[in-house]
Amino acid sequence: MWPWEHAIVGYLAYSLFSRLYYRESPTGLAAFAAVFASVLPDLIDKPLAWEFGVFQAGYALGHSIFFAIPLAIVVGVLARAAGRTPAGIAFGLGYLLHLPSDVLDGYLRGGHAYPELMLWPVETVSTNDHSQGFLEQFSRLFGQYQQDLLAGELSTYIWLQLGLAALAALVWLADGAPVLRECFLGGKRFVVSRIPSNSRSERPSNQRK
Repeated sequence: MWPWEHAIVGYLAYSLFSRLYYRESPTGLAAFAAVFASVLPDLIDKPLAWEFGVFQAGYALGHSIFFAIPLAIVVGVLARAAGRTPAGIAFGLGYLLHLPSDVLDGYLRGGHAYPELMLWPVETVSTNDHSQGFLEQFSRLFGQYQQDLLAGELSTYIWLQLGLAALAALVWLADGAPVLRECFLGGKRFVVSRIPSNSRSERPSNQRK
């Protein structure tokens, strides 16, 4: 799956959880944690494989359940200790959903599921070409995807992607645009704090009469 597809799945899953469990929309921190964690496996494995040749393929440590589960637990414990339990849950949910999503993606695209994507180092996938770096590999793969979009060759899978993206945008707006909302409020508080208190208390002379 593409990174933005993982982000969509991670956000939608946590938004649903937050509304069912907490009875409220996600906070900005929790929303950010869910989205960041949902793309983190690729941020770990793809550069290490494509750019540095540490792994044979872009599905290794970051995509392994033997790493993902302990990481989710550790982050959850730390978040709870810091009084940020929702963010810890969001991180774990976003990260752990990434792994089966890649397996499901392979089945939807090619009709074959590859559970070994989640089982490094017990199971490994085929070797990638290390002759190209991370940016070159990403540009090549994205170029193929972009050509299909520009040519109007929209498969059922691409239509599904576009539908999920539209749904995620609507849910995000219904949730109050978390992250953007907090940035706006933080910026507003910063501007107000820079205004001298006497200026805020002053009124025009005609209002003092």
